[in-house]
Amino acid sequence: MRVTDQFGYDVTVTNADAVPPWNKTVMAFLAHGAATPEYLTQTLQEDQSFALAQAARGFFNLLLGRSELLAVAQEALTLAEKSSLETPLTRRETAYVQALRHWTKGWPSRAADELDTALVEFPEDALLVKLIHAIRFVLGQPVQMRRSIETVLNAYTPNHAAYGFIKGCHAFALEETGEYGAAERTGRGAVEHQPDDAWGLHAVAHVYDMCGESDQGIQWLDAHPQGWSHCNNFGYHVWWHLGLLHLDKGNTDRVLDLYDSKIRADHTDDYRDISNGASMLMRLELEGVNVGGRWEELAALSTRRMNDGCNVFADLHYLMALARSNHLRDADSMLKRMQATAEQGLGELGAITARSGLPAAEGILDFNRNNYFSAFVHLKAAHEHLQEIGGSHAQRDVFFRLLIEAALNAGLAEEAQALIAERTTLRGAFDNYAKSRSGRAGSMSKASTVMQDANLRATPR
Repeated sequence: MRVTDQFGYDVTVTNADAVPPWNKTVMAFLAHGAATPEYLTQTLQEDQSFALAQAARGFFNLLLGRSELLAVAQEALTLAEKSSLETPLTRRETAYVQALRHWTKGWPSRAADELDTALVEFPEDALLVKLIHAIRFVLGQPVQMRRSIETVLNAYTPNHAAYGFIKGCHAFALEETGEYGAAERTGRGAVEHQPDDAWGLHAVAHVYDMCGESDQGIQWLDAHPQGWSHCNNFGYHVWWHLGLLHLDKGNTDRVLDLYDSKIRADHTDDYRDISNGASMLMRLELEGVNVGGRWEELAALSTRRMNDGCNVFADLHYLMALARSNHLRDADSMLKRMQATAEQGLGELGAITARSGLPAAEGILDFNRNNYFSAFVHLKAAHEHLQEIGGSHAQRDVFFRLLIEAALNAGLAEEAQALIAERTTLRGAFDNYAKSRSGRAGSMSKASTVMQDANLRATPR
């Protein structure tokens, strides 16, 4: 039978009672709500043959970037395909199933393209918007992310159930494409309309981080605790953003407190949570902060996930944790596994690993060995393509900082200054990290000039 969902589109079900929890599933997913799995479970308990819900289950599991969940996604695809053979699906539902098929075969960009095509015909389907947004984010494709959402913005009025969430997605896409003023305005509007729009809330925090406006960012997050109190593990990431803002101000004691009490309070093993922890500890160490034994907890979890090979962004943070905790045998094993992935070249993962993942991994390990020139060479090679590992500019900034540190430690003052200038242009502000490293590079250049001044050299009598 066909039943209309909350966005006015037909869904194919055998039990109409599955639709109310399905609508809740979608809204919870848009809000990054902790209740999302519960609502999806309720939906499938009412109708296991609900193809669209099965497709969503597949996507949700793939987005977690865990090797053991590939089988779950494949099972969801199989059930959705079985349902389509028993009862014809709508064109919209068919697009979801086809997109999931692409991703299970190793082609997430084709999945996003499939969903983008469907979005043109079904512009008010906010789940389509959010899934495309999520996949493009994983692929490091902010331009496509923004293009997708701006294609359908006019379909969303304040009366649409997902209006605020869509504005939040637009705010993030604007921020990632450098439109910081528009991103701040749009994100604030999203949160005003939809107070539980954690994604829009965090988009505004991104703006303040990128523009070096730490005080405003701290005030923004401190003023909206309800904006992420309902969240799944995404809540840890918002706390991470608060930590970044305090780090820029030099409040390292506050950062460590946030790390222990919020960012890594629960010792979860989701790759995004481990990435939050590893990148924060790395930033702290680059500022000369002794982080104690905090790397060990991350390394223990990373050891169990080091062979996942589902996401290059995750791999690099696992490797960072292993290296900084001196689990060098595991780190070397992981590097060999990444080399094999690159050589096999299967799907998009193989190509991304070869172009950016592998040189970045080699750079991380060289940096850990204090082999800074080699680290610079490898990290610079990765830098040219690093956006494709996914994540945001703020998340990838840890690799930018490592590259700059490698240049400075290798005595490459000119190269460091050029990188600092590039980073400042990207971010839209000369933040405190850039100020301190630019000063260091400038001192190195002056010292070099003095050393090379023939007039200051001693001459034999």
